[in-house]
Amino acid sequence: MCRSIKTLRPPYAEAVTDEDVRAAALQYVRKVSGFRQPAAHNAEAFELAVDRIAAATEELLSSLEVRGTRGT
Repeated sequence: MCRSIKTLRPPYAEAVTDEDVRAAALQYVRKVSGFRQPAAHNAEAFELAVDRIAAATEELLSSLEVRGTRGT
């Protein structure tokens, strides 16, 4: 939990996988909630948050226009 969430947009990252996005979302939820692993009664809310943040991240990354990069 000490690691920083890495930047997932060009030019910092050229090939971003679904796993990269999910890992960033998971790290964010862990940091915000203060739980590395939620208790059973919080697991559903925790996973839903990860799913929603991953989806929002995908949407953000696909919507960004990065100027000065080749091939865009």
